[in-house]
Amino acid sequence: MADLIPIKKVAGRPIPLRGNDVDTDRIIPARFMKAVTFEGMGRFAFYDVRFDAEGHSKGHIMDDPRFEAKGPRVAIVNKNFGCGSSREHAPQALLRWGIKAIVGESFADIFFGNCVALGIPCVSASEAKVAALMAAVEEDPAHDLVVDLETMTIAYRGKSYAIALPGGSRSQLLDGSWDATRSLLQGADAVRATAARLPYVAGFAKA
Repeated sequence: MADLIPIKKVAGRPIPLRGNDVDTDRIIPARFMKAVTFEGMGRFAFYDVRFDAEGHSKGHIMDDPRFEAKGPRVAIVNKNFGCGSSREHAPQALLRWGIKAIVGESFADIFFGNCVALGIPCVSASEAKVAALMAAVEEDPAHDLVVDLETMTIAYRGKSYAIALPGGSRSQLLDGSWDATRSLLQGADAVRATAARLPYVAGFAKA
């Protein structure tokens, strides 16, 4: 049976994605949403602001050698990140590009919920703190940014910043219940026991 996966701390190389009201169509253009699965979608993240019509790089920060890194990444964003449509493809593209946590001033509600469902913490900080963090990263990006959901702080280059996260989402991430599939698998016996008492789902208990 699949064990729940708590997310208490995320550490990874940071990447600032500047701009207010970055919508989901910018994060993943609609024409890339035809795939049957989300596999490989990371290469299309922010595609139209990264590449021209011929596929040549525009020099976006995601392709800047200074910000290249292996392993987990932490995005730093501004206000109302992920606004627009409710497409799950936006956080999926970011996750598959390597982003495991996002620090920002604020997030669109549906985008935030989709991120929690994928185990991507979206923590918020004040405009001044985000500005200071972005500046520190742009000055020297070769360090991990640590997002700690237990202490509710982020740390970079020896400086610590307080962060905020709604209590319910924080609890889900800390105890692993953000993963609905694993939660259902863990509770399969209870589900079968309940189903056995319901005549309109007869046979489910034997599945």
